[in-house]
Amino acid sequence: MPLIKLLDGKEINFKKVTNGFEIIKKISKSLEKEALIMDVDGELKDLSFQIQKDSKVRIITSKDKEGLEVLRHDSAHIMAMAVQELFPGTQVTIGPVIENGFYYDFARNETFTKDDLDKIEKKMSEIIDRDVKTRREVWERDKAIAHFKKIGEKYKAEIIESIPKNEELSIYHHGDTWHDLCRGPHLESSKKIGKAFKLTKVSGAYWRGDSNNEMLQRIYGTCWSSKKDLDDYLHRLEEAEKRDHRKLGKEMDLFHFREESPGSVFWHEKGWNLFQKLIEYMRLKQRNAGYREINTPELLDKSLWEKSGHWDKFGDLMFTSETPDEKVFAIKPMNCPGCVQVFKQGLKSYRDLPLKLSEFGKVHRYEPSGALHGLLRVRAFTQDDAHIFCTEEQITEECISVTKLILDIYKDLGFKKVFLKYSDRPEKRVGEDAVWDKSEKALLAAIKKTKLEYSINKGEGAFYGPKIEFVLRDAIGRDWQCGTLQVDLNLPGRLGATFVDKDGSKKTPVMLHRALFGSLERFIGILIENYAGKLPFWLSPAQVVVLPIAEEHNDYAKKIFEELFKEGIKCEVDLRNQKINYKIREHSLSKVPLLLICGKKEISEKSITIRKLGSENQETIKLTKAVKNIKSLNNLPIN
Repeated sequence: MPLIKLLDGKEINFKKVTNGFEIIKKISKSLEKEALIMDVDGELKDLSFQIQKDSKVRIITSKDKEGLEVLRHDSAHIMAMAVQELFPGTQVTIGPVIENGFYYDFARNETFTKDDLDKIEKKMSEIIDRDVKTRREVWERDKAIAHFKKIGEKYKAEIIESIPKNEELSIYHHGDTWHDLCRGPHLESSKKIGKAFKLTKVSGAYWRGDSNNEMLQRIYGTCWSSKKDLDDYLHRLEEAEKRDHRKLGKEMDLFHFREESPGSVFWHEKGWNLFQKLIEYMRLKQRNAGYREINTPELLDKSLWEKSGHWDKFGDLMFTSETPDEKVFAIKPMNCPGCVQVFKQGLKSYRDLPLKLSEFGKVHRYEPSGALHGLLRVRAFTQDDAHIFCTEEQITEECISVTKLILDIYKDLGFKKVFLKYSDRPEKRVGEDAVWDKSEKALLAAIKKTKLEYSINKGEGAFYGPKIEFVLRDAIGRDWQCGTLQVDLNLPGRLGATFVDKDGSKKTPVMLHRALFGSLERFIGILIENYAGKLPFWLSPAQVVVLPIAEEHNDYAKKIFEELFKEGIKCEVDLRNQKINYKIREHSLSKVPLLLICGKKEISEKSITIRKLGSENQETIKLTKAVKNIKSLNNLPIN
């Protein structure tokens, strides 16, 4: 006689073993249509799961995160079912839920085309309309391996062989013939999925993510609880494609990549202007906040990385070089150990703390070729790093100070919605648990004092300390993890950093690792996409272009250029023998904020006609006033 306790505290007694369907009948008739799966004592289960003992039960609908995930999980299964109905002989491998959707990897000799995706979508709709029922079975390991080998599913058999022997193997049947190895849970039938789904693209993927294995075909899809949510998501995808920083970077002449140095940016003049403007802005913000800028070598002896613990953790991601005298050096993947060496130079007192050392340090990390993605995922990048050396008593105050600085900077750059993620100790880490206890307590106290929304990522901290991740939301609702703040009571001690305390004893300082943008390269990619290339005037890599209407107006155009150049405006003058409308279109495409047009009328009136990016309207004003107005737009947003 199980006693079922619901989320609202209500209790229901059953005379015998029960399941989700029976519980729902006791709650509400309307819930029968909305219920997807259930949570039984913290574990997600099918509604058909037999509950034999007293339990806490929560019925999950599409309004819940878990509900949306199960819709996507079932969509992946139905997609695989549709593929195998349409293309017999295709093998299925894995098909997980991912952010905003799902995918499934297939082994097939022929390449899937766009037309194939349309056919698969249509077949999925047919299967959903057939309302095929779902059934779960538990199989013995040997039976499962033999079965999948017999039907030609070698990948599925290999997955089962890798599953621990003590783990239960569940097989989910959708209808009478199609089935798959899966932990579940799943919907009771295909009709529950609805029609708010879409297959989005096909790409290649190595079996088990290993480039030494065979290449499979991955079909991506998305699924939502309503047609409106699907349409909104597809609109965001369309917007994201328009805002792709790689496309805009080419149009704006900012950067490019080459195979001779994969994952490294070749900055063009305009792109480098943008890069340096961000650094100029950051320098001023940090100087006002009491930071001292340093610079450390890019090549450091392997022994330092061994002492710091990075070699064991990141050694396979480092670029190394052996010199003729058989010494091994690593190109730094992070700036922390070098900064500690600067701190160690000269005797430090408690009066020197907190000591804030900042560095725009170039770092290199090996990323697989398939993971590289424009500016967002590179092998060589610049971190806007800082390391704050302080006492344990100063941790909370300094964390609050860093958090305020980061939020101010994001606001200046147009990001108003920021979330915090708190990550505590990972399984693989350095340092004593007592040290971790202090670090986690201090960092969590700092987060709570900010009164900002935060979530907890269990076990996701750095190997040397807990951390905060700053996640900002862009103009089309995408979230980007950028800044980080980490409390480290381990690395300074490992590298021998000390200070003299009030009582004359030597103490090990706490080290706060802090990055505001994270990677400048990646942050520039995010900025470009957030603004769709239409960057704020002060940050724009090409701010003004002067356009004479005809050749006889060139001298006046040059004069305007010279006046703006003297005022520090990033300005060009376009003297090409092209029609004015052609030049306007070209410079608008490259996202120049202001176009200054001059002809016979402007020369006679000592004026200029201004055309702003994104506007069809033009305004003619006196040249002296125009220069003054443009100069005022170029001020850095420093409080």
